[in-house]
Amino acid sequence: MQGANFSAVTEFILIGFSTFPHLQLMFFLLFLPMYLFTLLGNLLVMAAVWSERSLHTPTHLFLCALSTSEVLYTFAIIPRVLADLLSTGRSISFRACASQMFFSFTPGFTHSFLLTVMGYDRYVAICHPLRYNVLMSPRGCACLVAWSWAGGSVMGLLVTSIVFHLPFCGPNVIHHFFCHVPPLVKLACGDNVSTMAMGVGLVCIAALLGCGLLILLSYAFIVAAILRIPSAEGRHKAFSTCASHLTVVVVHYGFASVIYLKPKGPQSLEGDTLMGITYTVLTPFLSPIIFSLRNKELKEAVKKTFLSKLFLHRS
Repeated sequence: MQGANFSAVTEFILIGFSTFPHLQLMFFLLFLPMYLFTLLGNLLVMAAVWSERSLHTPTHLFLCALSTSEVLYTFAIIPRVLADLLSTGRSISFRACASQMFFSFTPGFTHSFLLTVMGYDRYVAICHPLRYNVLMSPRGCACLVAWSWAGGSVMGLLVTSIVFHLPFCGPNVIHHFFCHVPPLVKLACGDNVSTMAMGVGLVCIAALLGCGLLILLSYAFIVAAILRIPSAEGRHKAFSTCASHLTVVVVHYGFASVIYLKPKGPQSLEGDTLMGITYTVLTPFLSPIIFSLRNKELKEAVKKTFLSKLFLHRS
């Protein structure tokens, strides 16, 4: 019976931007440069970290891993969105939809885990500076990055498996611009859909809140340590090392909270689409800007490695 239900739906129709028929070209012209800038910014960060030996530090290693997750996350969603904005047919096959969910949720969860690891890195640097080289050794940092990706992969596989093992036997219209969990669950049929949907929601919220609480705990110790620094200059220098990470955390968890922790109730398609844009397009666009502007070493490395070579090549 369940196999028959699976065969009933072979493709889905994405109608996220269909409520803005006169704005689709404008969205395309807005999203395309933002996506290209996101790719370029993150690739520059990754290349600068790997090419400059002075940036072979735990902080920049985590930043490089974070940029990798941003590139993979946006690559799983935005090219499809750009293509749909220029076409009238917005169908996506069952398997392609499942693949998109897995390859977007995996770097999405990994992003949260890496932000948590970066919070721990700042905690060790400020609260235990004498033990920093021991606690954040190259091997230890590599393990933290590997565990973040492993955890993200497991979470992405778990969520995708639960959702796509639900029977889909009715309408196939997804009220979103990519294969996201809530609109897909609404299309499922069967007696256990509500239970499975609650399970998926609890998994996502538990991961979000768990990482958020660990970051808050890290910064509670960081703030307490900074307040014990006698000089104002020392306090400012210590806080400046956390500013970029803290800003990205606020942006990331602020938008994610709006999506996952919003009160239940009737939601318009327009509202869901606009909120979805914030964490699929805007947040990845802002991250490299924040880290590049607030990280002096990274900014100088980008100028030295790429801009100087570009000017020399032109001359």
